[in-house]
This record gives sequence, C-alpha cells and structure tokens, in this order.
Amino acid sequence: MIAPDAFWTDRRAAGLALAARLRELHPHPAGSVVVALPRGGVVVAAEVARALRLPLTTWSVRKLALPTQPEIALGALAPGGVTLWDPHTAWMFNEHPVLREQVMEREGRELERRRLLYGDADPADLRGRQLIVVDDGIATGLSVRAALTSLQRLGPARVVLAVPVAARQSLPALRELVDELVLLAAPDDLVAVGLHYGRFDPVDDAEVLAILRQARSVAAQAPF
Repeated sequence: MIAPDAFWTDRRAAGLALAARLRELHPHPAGSVVVALPRGGVVVAAEVARALRLPLTTWSVRKLALPTQPEIALGALAPGGVTLWDPHTAWMFNEHPVLREQVMEREGRELERRRLLYGDADPADLRGRQLIVVDDGIATGLSVRAALTSLQRLGPARVVLAVPVAARQSLPALRELVDELVLLAAPDDLVAVGLHYGRFDPVDDAEVLAILRQARSVAAQAPF
C-alpha cells in the first residue's frame, strides 16, 4: 500500500511512469542510450530502457560525506576526475583536511570498484549519442550534477535528465547541465526521496547485476 505522501509503489512503478512521460515527449528516441546512476537509479532506468526499447548502461558516482554524518552530502565524485563540493557544507571537511583526503581516497576506490563491477559504459560509446540519464530521485542534486558534469565532458549529442522526483530548489543548477529535464514531480518541501515511494528498500550489488544482465540480454540485438 502506498504511503499517503508517496507517488509510486516502488522504483519499478516510477520507472514505468517515467517511460510513459518520455514516450510522450520523444516518440522516436532512436540512437539514445539510457544511463543509470547506481544503485537505485538502475531499477528505475531498467524499466525506462525496457519500455522504450533502448540500451541500458551505468555511470557510477559517489557522495562525499563525514563518516559520522553519512546522510549529509558535502561533495561528490564522478569518473574523469570530477569532484564537486557543496559550498554550504564543505567547510566541515575544511576543518579536517586529513579526514577529507581519507574520505576521498575511500570513495574513489569504491567508485572504481562499482565502475568495474557494473561495467560502466566506455566513454567512446557515449560520445555523439543522446543520453537519457536516470536516477530514482534528487534531493540536493550534488551527486547527479557530478555525474552530468562527467558525462558532458564525453561530448554527447544531447543529454536528457529524467527522474521521478526532484527537490524544486535543485532544478536551476541541474538545468545548466542538460538539454532537457523530465520530471514527474518537483515538491517545494522534499524531505527525503524515499518518502515519495511506498517501498524504497536499499539496492545492493546483486540486484544491480541481475537487472543489468537481464537488460543486456534483452538488448543484445542492439549493442553499442
């Protein structure tokens, strides 16, 4: 049962709704690639890719946070050496430079682990393509902005950011990094992305890999 403040039963339902919106806006998305931001974004993106009959790939990104306050994003790492800092909260790390370097090193290793494990796209395969970048929701937007900055450096033909829900205050910065932003909801008072889902369970590596295997098997006739 959906909670009173939720829009979708789970990530899959959100992905189907997002695919329907994209189909309305782009009835002929030939040549596009759906780029999922792991982990939760993979579940949403898989439904988008399946519904639109597009190939699915991943592009990993990592949040930077204090170990004692992991819920507060101070920065984000993305492939290609992209590091973004939140000007309003990054001062917490400035007071602890050794800890900052430790966190960056640890999250850099985790970023590389995920890139290799999930089989993130080769940059050359995304160059000149329309990219439909999908996540399960956006609060501060810091991690998504890092991913978009990284992807834009590859020289795509066009970048569409498609998410079920995003905090309204995050939208201006996101619009500067994309050609189009597709949203199903943009609340003024988003407290947490998970509150807009009936079920928002953590997604682990095993689930991501199972989804990617199935998606790549189905799309085998249309490889990069």
